[in-house]
Amino acid sequence: METIVLGVEPRIIKKGDAEKLRKNGIVPAVVYHKGEETVAIGVNELALKKIVHSAESHIIDLQFPDGKIKRSFIKDVQFHPVTDRIIHTDFQLFSADEIIELEVPVAVSGDSIGVEKGGKLQIILHALTIKGKPENMPDHIVVDVTALQIGHSLHVKEIPMTAYTTLTIMDDLDTPVITILASKKEAEATAEEAPSTES
Repeated sequence: METIVLGVEPRIIKKGDAEKLRKNGIVPAVVYHKGEETVAIGVNELALKKIVHSAESHIIDLQFPDGKIKRSFIKDVQFHPVTDRIIHTDFQLFSADEIIELEVPVAVSGDSIGVEKGGKLQIILHALTIKGKPENMPDHIVVDVTALQIGHSLHVKEIPMTAYTTLTIMDDLDTPVITILASKKEAEATAEEAPSTES
C-alpha cells in the first residue's frame, strides 16, 4: 500500500474557528490514538480531496511544522450535505505491529457474461472494511466478475481471500458487493411476460 505525506498544522479549537478555516481552504481535522490525547489539526482541502477521492486506500504520514511525522489512516470523513465539500476528517494513528480496520476500495476485473448480454454492472459496496496489519493492507481488493449473469450478485462471502490470508473482511458476509442489473428493455419485457394475477 502506498504511503502519502500530508502536511498538517496544529490548531486551537475556538468558536467559529472551523468555518474560518474552511473559507481559507483548510479542513478542520483531529488526530487520535488509543490512550493518547486527541490533537486538533488543519489540512489543505485540495491535498485531502485527492486522497479521499482516490480509487485506492493509503497510509498517510502526517507531517507537522516541527518536522515530526505521525503515521495514520483516515478513519472518518464528513461531507457537506449540499456542496459535498469535505468539512471534517478523523485521522487514526497506529504502530507498525498494531491490528487496524481500514476501508479498502473494491476494484472490478474481467468482462461479465451478464454485461455482454446487455446487463448493467452495479457496484453496491464500493469499499470493504479489512482487518489486519497495515503492512499487509492492499491498495484495493480485486473482484472478478466474469461469471456474473444478469440478475446475479456477488456477496462478501464469495470474494476469494487466498491472496490476503492474513486479512479478514469485517463486513456482513451476506452483503451484496456487485450485481448485474437487467437493461431497461429487458426488465420491461420480463414484466410484460409475467402472468396476470387478475381473476
